[in-house]
Amino acid sequence: MGITFRKETFRDDFTFKNSPEHIRRFPFPFHEDSYMYAVNIEPHVLGPKGSVLENLIDVDEHYVAEMQDRALVLAEDPLRCQSLPHMTLAGWDLLELLMEQQALGYPEHFSLTRDGDRWRWINRPLGIDDSFTFGDVSTLPYGPMEYITRQSQGDFCILDQRDGNLWMDAGMVTTQADWSLDFDIGMNFFEWHAPVPLAHEKGIFVRALKFLTNIQQGKPARRLNWTMTINPRLDTSPENYHKWGPDRTTVTPENVGDKVHLRVELQSFWRLPRSNGIVFPIRCYLIKMDELVTQPKWARRLHRVIRDLPEELANYKGLTRYRATLVEWLSKLDDGSPTSPGFGPD
Repeated sequence: MGITFRKETFRDDFTFKNSPEHIRRFPFPFHEDSYMYAVNIEPHVLGPKGSVLENLIDVDEHYVAEMQDRALVLAEDPLRCQSLPHMTLAGWDLLELLMEQQALGYPEHFSLTRDGDRWRWINRPLGIDDSFTFGDVSTLPYGPMEYITRQSQGDFCILDQRDGNLWMDAGMVTTQADWSLDFDIGMNFFEWHAPVPLAHEKGIFVRALKFLTNIQQGKPARRLNWTMTINPRLDTSPENYHKWGPDRTTVTPENVGDKVHLRVELQSFWRLPRSNGIVFPIRCYLIKMDELVTQPKWARRLHRVIRDLPEELANYKGLTRYRATLVEWLSKLDDGSPTSPGFGPD
């Protein structure tokens, strides 16, 4: 049985919503009632059926609408997709990875056939049926990275590994949480993480880099990250801050449930076979408070996490203006009872 794709928007009238089934599969990022940055990296292996980890590359009910929004962002700002000249081979690596994973996980929607270097890719949700020569850029309408990431949910950073570091030398980034590919392109791992508070002092990024540079082919890893967003807006880039920044001033006790969204990133890390680069998919999931609190455990736990969040992290995540309003709203749904271990709902 195939996925039923929603017709919805992530801008203007904001018609995005999650189905009841999708609410329960949301990747809630808190396994306990408090939060602090950690190197929370684990093997990226298949998870329970019906979860976002059922397949290693997740495709869900928002797929078509997200791809339509990506096309709008790229039409407005083509620099959201960039690849330095030495990264073309890594782009072909990524094309192969995403085609294989989408065809494996969702054969009713995607298919890939190969005859040597002659490949045929069928994407039924987007109405694409293309034949091309693997490795020959002239046989695709875009470069290989751009071609496949226009058809894949989430952002993608391709990191070149050299000099004992990782360098962000290519990417498709249209759903980011207030950072800029155009600013970060060509930076190394420590440079693009420089704005993050507290984590540097704890040595988290030193440990994370050591782990990432030792990732082996066929053994991807993953972690969850999170922030909050006002309105279900995918594109919260610095370039468009004038569009989404003022939204933070519009939260009231009456509209918290509809306006405030938990924004979770499922970040995975894959070693690429030919280029030896690492691809860093950043898959964004959104859920409004009214949807999240249909799971009582999540409502209680989120109240405690946001209430007790260190000020530095609250400021970094842009919660300061509406944090008190959100905590007060959530407090009415927290009866003080214990929350069960783990991420999932009860």
